Amino acid sequence: MDKKQRNFSTWYFLIAILAVWFFNDLIYKPFIIRETEVSYNVFLQDLAENKINEVILTGDRIVFTLKATENQKETVANVVAVNDPKLVERLTAAGVAFSAQAPTKSLLSTLLGWILPLLPLALIWYFLFKRMGGGGANAMSLGKSKAHEIQGEMIGVKFRDVGGVGEAEVELREIIEYLKNPNKFSQMGARLPKGVLLAGSPGTGKTLLAKATAGEAGVPFFFLTGSSFVEMFVGVGAARVRDLFQQAQQKAPCIIFIDEIDAIGQARTSVGRLGGNSEQENTLNQLLAEMDGFKANSGVVIMAATNRPEILDQALIRPGRFDRQIQVTLPTEPGRLEILNIHTRNMPLSPDVDLERLAKITAGFSGAELANIANEASLLAIRRASNTIAMADFDLAIERVVAGLQRKTPLSDDIRTKVAYHEVGHALTAYYLPGTDPVHKISIIPTAKGALGYTMQMPEEDRYLIGENELKARMAVMLGGRAAELIIFAEASTGASNDLQRATEMARRMVTEFGMSSKLGPVRYAAAAGAYLQSGISSREDLSPATVACIDEEIHRLLEDAQKTAHHILTEHLEGLHAAARFLKDKEVISGDQLAALVSTLPVSS
Repeated sequence: MDKKQRNFSTWYFLIAILAVWFFNDLIYKPFIIRETEVSYNVFLQDLAENKINEVILTGDRIVFTLKATENQKETVANVVAVNDPKLVERLTAAGVAFSAQAPTKSLLSTLLGWILPLLPLALIWYFLFKRMGGGGANAMSLGKSKAHEIQGEMIGVKFRDVGGVGEAEVELREIIEYLKNPNKFSQMGARLPKGVLLAGSPGTGKTLLAKATAGEAGVPFFFLTGSSFVEMFVGVGAARVRDLFQQAQQKAPCIIFIDEIDAIGQARTSVGRLGGNSEQENTLNQLLAEMDGFKANSGVVIMAATNRPEILDQALIRPGRFDRQIQVTLPTEPGRLEILNIHTRNMPLSPDVDLERLAKITAGFSGAELANIANEASLLAIRRASNTIAMADFDLAIERVVAGLQRKTPLSDDIRTKVAYHEVGHALTAYYLPGTDPVHKISIIPTAKGALGYTMQMPEEDRYLIGENELKARMAVMLGGRAAELIIFAEASTGASNDLQRATEMARRMVTEFGMSSKLGPVRYAAAAGAYLQSGISSREDLSPATVACIDEEIHRLLEDAQKTAHHILTEHLEGLHAAARFLKDKEVISGDQLAALVSTLPVSS
């Protein structure tokens, strides 16, 4: 019998004893008393007639035994004790043997007197320790690690389930090879990297890569988040770190994966602000000591993931701790195709579905977003009661991810007209300006993200470098909607607020980060890369007011030039602007090909 079964049997035994005790004290005894109880005058009459053999005084009751007769055996009866000063004289005169007993407390009175007053305190302690211990009522569990151990073969994730990671997979396979065959590396004098840091944007598959590594290696996998070390009590974080590494050493070879490690690994210079956070520093110090305290080739690999590597403490990411840092970037076009193949391999796709085209038009999408697109497409096919998923479902799914869910709230005719001209202003500026992404779709259907319409552009290839002229063209496209409003309605509206925000941010980066200003020259004026919670030039105390004013002037100049460019293009193609806006207002949606066919035959205004 194992420990759990023994505890189960012990609890059954204790419950049975308590049940018998409660039955005897609360049910059986009161029943017997009620059955044998008589009135006090009957007791006095039996005493006077010499029918009583023995009397016992118990404080609240008088228990007496009636003498046996020819027709009845000796019986016991009881009566409620009353204040009778002559009772002892009457018992003595009748020659009845009597005695007294101290009153006994029942279980119920014991509970009321002792246990019940302590019950609230016991409940308070129980819930307090349960909250501190994370599910246990034992205070000693405070320092226990909250890591979840999963056996490698139970994870069920392999590298075939991860797509678009490319070089990251190659780096991790070396870790797997070491965990499977450590002697091969030991003979060459190589040691296992102490730690592997996966850094990348959200949704790029960092956690999935860690699971695939454990699944391929077939070793125990300890999973926890950085915030699980944090507790309101001093010393708990460091204790949990020690307990985690003790568990890992017993299970070696194994993998420890700490997701969002920036929760405890922030640089101590930033943690110490506003009086400092000694508890977080203690947790980090303990983690540093444990990572660098392992013996060589101990078979324990520490993997961590973060999307903010720039704020991590330098002592944490130095060689000897996180020896290997792997950048998990957004997938390229072949990687996106691989991801789409993985997520659609169990889906009934229609023959018109072109995954290569989907991979081409989804530049900049993360793996999580591509998975969401595949899932949304399947849900849209189910909604229209189809047995297969068509290409139109994927197109709508992309729109949902980019623009948001379409709302059915109708717009007034005046607003529809303004929105139509605004969106066509974006589209025509992009159509006629070289170096911009092709227009994919224009819509004046409101979305759940608050937009009254949108113009969707899809890049034809991945971009790694963007030139100054291309950035200026992008700003002109952003301000094309505002320019159209000024041309047609002679006033701007609040609909261009987001366009202005994005265009201003791009112009600011061109001036302060990329050195694309002839007036200011090739100088970086933005805050240092990686400065935590700092952006722009507001944190630069070394800039003179004249320099800041010059930066503002250059940003203003770039925006003015962009709006003039858009205004010039739309003025030249005014007939196309009117025609496309009328078509869009009538149909609500127009594709890029339809726009091109509509405006290609119209003349250019002089």
